[in-house]
Amino acid sequence: MIKKIITVLPLFLGMVFFGISQETKIYTHEDKAYQDGLALYNNEQYQAAQTIFERVKNTTDNLETKANSAYYEANAAVRLNQLGADRLMEDFVEKYPTSTKRNSAFTDVAEYYFNTGKYPYALKWYNKVDQKALSRKEMDKFNFNYGYSLFSSGKKPEAERYLEKVTSSEVYASQAKYYLGYIAYQQDDYEGANERFDEITDPELLEEKLSYYQADMNFKLGKFEEAIALAKKQIPKSDRTEKSELNKIIGESYFNLKQYDNAIPYLEQYNGRRGKWSNTDYYLLGYSYYKQGDFANAIQQFNKIIGGTNSVSQNAYYHLAECYLKLDKKKEALNAFRNASQMDFSTEIQKDAYLNYARLSYEVGNAYEPVPQVISNYLERYPNDKYQQEMQELLVDSYITSKNFAGAMELLEKNRGFASKTTYQKVAYYRALELFIDGDYAAASEVFQKSLDSAEDALFKARANYWKGESDYLLNRFEDALNNFTAFRQNPMAASTAEYKDLNYNLAYTYFKLRDYPNAITYFTNFTDSGTSETQKLYDGYLRLGDSYFVTSDYWPAIETYNKALALSGPQKDYAAYQKAMSYGFVGKRDTKLEELDRFVSAYPQSTLNDDAMFELGNTYVAQGQEQRGLQTYDRLIQEHRKSPLVAQALMRQGLVHYNASRNEQALGKFKSVVRDFPRTQEAVQAVATAKLIYVDLGRVDEYAAWVEELDFVQVTDSELDNATFESAEKQNLDGKKEAAIRGYEKYIEQFPNGAHAVKANFTLAQLYFGKSQKEKALSHYKFVADRGGSEYAEQSLARVCEIYIGNDNYGDALPYLERLENEADIQQNKTFAQSNLMKGYYQQKNYDQTLAYAEKVLATPSIDNRIKSDAQIMIARSAIATGNVTKAEEAYEQVLKIASGETAAEALYYNAYFMNQTGDHENSNTAVQKLAKDYAAYKKWGGKGLVIMAKNYYALGDAYQATYILESVTTNFAQYPEIVSDAKAELAIIKSKEAKSNSSIRPGN
Repeated sequence: MIKKIITVLPLFLGMVFFGISQETKIYTHEDKAYQDGLALYNNEQYQAAQTIFERVKNTTDNLETKANSAYYEANAAVRLNQLGADRLMEDFVEKYPTSTKRNSAFTDVAEYYFNTGKYPYALKWYNKVDQKALSRKEMDKFNFNYGYSLFSSGKKPEAERYLEKVTSSEVYASQAKYYLGYIAYQQDDYEGANERFDEITDPELLEEKLSYYQADMNFKLGKFEEAIALAKKQIPKSDRTEKSELNKIIGESYFNLKQYDNAIPYLEQYNGRRGKWSNTDYYLLGYSYYKQGDFANAIQQFNKIIGGTNSVSQNAYYHLAECYLKLDKKKEALNAFRNASQMDFSTEIQKDAYLNYARLSYEVGNAYEPVPQVISNYLERYPNDKYQQEMQELLVDSYITSKNFAGAMELLEKNRGFASKTTYQKVAYYRALELFIDGDYAAASEVFQKSLDSAEDALFKARANYWKGESDYLLNRFEDALNNFTAFRQNPMAASTAEYKDLNYNLAYTYFKLRDYPNAITYFTNFTDSGTSETQKLYDGYLRLGDSYFVTSDYWPAIETYNKALALSGPQKDYAAYQKAMSYGFVGKRDTKLEELDRFVSAYPQSTLNDDAMFELGNTYVAQGQEQRGLQTYDRLIQEHRKSPLVAQALMRQGLVHYNASRNEQALGKFKSVVRDFPRTQEAVQAVATAKLIYVDLGRVDEYAAWVEELDFVQVTDSELDNATFESAEKQNLDGKKEAAIRGYEKYIEQFPNGAHAVKANFTLAQLYFGKSQKEKALSHYKFVADRGGSEYAEQSLARVCEIYIGNDNYGDALPYLERLENEADIQQNKTFAQSNLMKGYYQQKNYDQTLAYAEKVLATPSIDNRIKSDAQIMIARSAIATGNVTKAEEAYEQVLKIASGETAAEALYYNAYFMNQTGDHENSNTAVQKLAKDYAAYKKWGGKGLVIMAKNYYALGDAYQATYILESVTTNFAQYPEIVSDAKAELAIIKSKEAKSNSSIRPGN
């Protein structure tokens, strides 16, 4: 039963007070001035009277007149509220102790303050009165006034003692009983109050107030029908404030009688205390609407209940949730059920709320805590519940729908009884696919096998075979890959899958990697003849088919296939053209080869194969006896491709051409250029060896010795040891003895830091360390190779240096290497890698112009996957946000949403909600946040930021409950993100401050 306490100010009754009687002439006939002062005093001309009394007091020799003048002077000062008035009266009492006015002085001042409503002041002077000197009549007046002053000063027990003394008084009895009854009423002593009220005989008092108090007392005693009757009787005689309270008594009485339709109009007429309703007030009206089936109006009342922590609030939040469900507002219902489930005033409501909270979490997502955790907590809290099986099934599904396949695997491997074998098969498949997408192919292959081991669903078995084949292929386990692709092909369901269209292509590549070129040719031919609409893949199929013919020395079909590739659009036309030219050389068409290579050099100036074509063109000219054209072609290569690893070889070829033509000095010049520009390379070692032959032929061995002595990478006396040490390490590596190989390469580098094989030794050692995930050890060796440049290992080493620095989030050290990689890479994939990470590195350094420039470069790159595209769009969006370009940011995030996945998609979805909030599209903004909560629950940071946006949306939509509950939940559930908590607290403070103006249950700042 919900009851209310009404505080009503006590009735201020017109009291009968004794004035100050006029002084008789026996005291004043000799003093006209005194008489004039007394006349002015009785006419309330206190200022003028005070002046006269002060003068008379100071001039008269009459002791009685002097005492009386001092008395009236002090009394006038009291009535004028002058500072020091109290002191004047006390001086009078001290100086004239025998005056007949001494006792009346205290009562006069006390009564003055009593009449003006200053009861604490009145008490001060009543306490000075000598009660023994008062007459019986004066004593009644004293007791009543003193008792009432105590009552008005909040000292009710003391007041009762004095008011009791005048309950038989002809003058004060009714009033005393009224106040005694009121005191009992305030102390919830309704029996005592009724007893006092029944003794009152004053018709004015009976008419004025008693119906109100009796109505309220009947309500509190549970006599609701009597309360309704009395309150309705009192309403026409009441003022606005009391009428509001009486409407509340009637409304709550009807509520307790379950007459909710009757309760509503009266509850609506309640104005609140000091214009504010409480949470209980909102609950009463909301529940009445709820019982009438008016869920929209019920929500409007329930959602004003903010911060409640009692049984009423728990009840309200539970029914609020039900109302939301009735109106199909499930995400709103989720919050209300969650709130009710967190209170234990009613364990029945708590349990049912938790059950609905778990169900809704599964259905619409949960931004506060992972859905599987919600359901697991329910199962732990209610282990023998009748809904146990339903919850177990939802638990498994929740892992799947929230894409937490790792959690699902862990759950099912511990509790196989929670789901069928087929469900485990599917969960394992999805987990493996997740690992595959993350690039963990070894783990993916292992989990795909788990799915296959539990295979009952033929479709998922087929797909698991396919993707296990992909995983094994990427792990260079080509035999295993072939077995899985073959198993996929043999599965009757394979043809119905999306993967089937790539089967011939994948089988062809697998055979190609196994060097089974006849089978590769068969499957590449099957693929290219299949009529696929994927132009880029068809183009690649023709390239690899051409390569398969090429490596089997079937050059005419290779040329024909390369021509088919060239007829399509594709990113590697230069490769097809180059291979075609080389094929002509192998079928004896050297002139055609020269034409094709010459055309290639002109047609593809930016190709990474341009230097290869020039080198091969030079070689072909020399082979045909056109030495001069060959030398000129080598010169062009050297000039146009200064950073190409073929420059050293071109210089060597020029040197050899001159040597073979006996142009020894020119040959020496070329060999020395190789040694100078490309020290410590194989070409440099070969150049020294060939130069030695020339010096020997010329008889200038001393000059050779002096030259070699200046070279730090040639140690003629140690050359055999150099080679032997390196070859020993190489042999261990080729035999698969990795640890022994590492020791061998380390020993070689220690003994021959600048040896002939230093570059290859450092590179191979780096690769071995990298393969063992000892990336920091690998770094220094990759840097050794990258910093020397010019070798066949330089580009890969440069890429690895960048990869390791980026993996450590060390963009400061990575940037110079990334810039080199962008400029020096022959492989487009490495160039794209450099550009995409330069974009991220510059963003980290807050260089937004460079970030945007590189993002545009990345997006302009043909045939990049969606992950790289979304990274570029994200960088554009973040840079735009940082520079205040909201329009550009919104456009970029819109593009991200179309292609992104994982955390990038979560970020884009958050900003989608943010932009809609900014434009006032609050409903759709909330839909975006809910999607974020459901589909990207793993990315808690964006979920928390989204919740703050959702709270703002709800408050803008008039739902203060949802807004405050969400914000309070953020402050307790996102402590690991202080910035988000700070934003939530600031927004919560603003909302509570506004709501506290109309809701008395809200305390701003709490």
